[in-house]
Amino acid sequence: MTSYTGTTNIYNSWTEYQDTGANVSSDVFRILLTTSTYTPNQATHTVLADITNEVSGSGYARQALTVTVSRTAAVRKFTFSSPVFTATGGSIVARYWVIFDDTVATPTKPLVAYGLIDSTDANVTTTDTNTLTFSPNASGLYTVTRS
Repeated sequence: MTSYTGTTNIYNSWTEYQDTGANVSSDVFRILLTTSTYTPNQATHTVLADITNEVSGSGYARQALTVTVSRTAAVRKFTFSSPVFTATGGSIVARYWVIFDDTVATPTKPLVAYGLIDSTDANVTTTDTNTLTFSPNASGLYTVTRS
């Protein structure tokens, strides 16, 4: 079993959109994996169509996330269930993960966050019959503080 140990980056457009169009408590969020040939752009990538080089084959499929939003005083925390990618019939080789809101139609499937799967900026290989598990940090994917 491989576990996520990499980085987290919030797409710039999400920081604005989450307050104007998304319903973080009820929208469906998904996580996908990309190859090393995807070049993330935090400033210009805004919707799912901007993502290139998604992993394919060997049992790979996007995973739905069970999202939890909690609030303590002025701090709102966004966290999610631990999705599992299982390799079948070959290896899944990936470098980045991307989370998007799969519910929203305008803009179509806005991007939330991305990051390296492994902090060494290298491909992660999940061999046949093994799994790659994403366990979010205890402090959440991200927090928002309101005054």
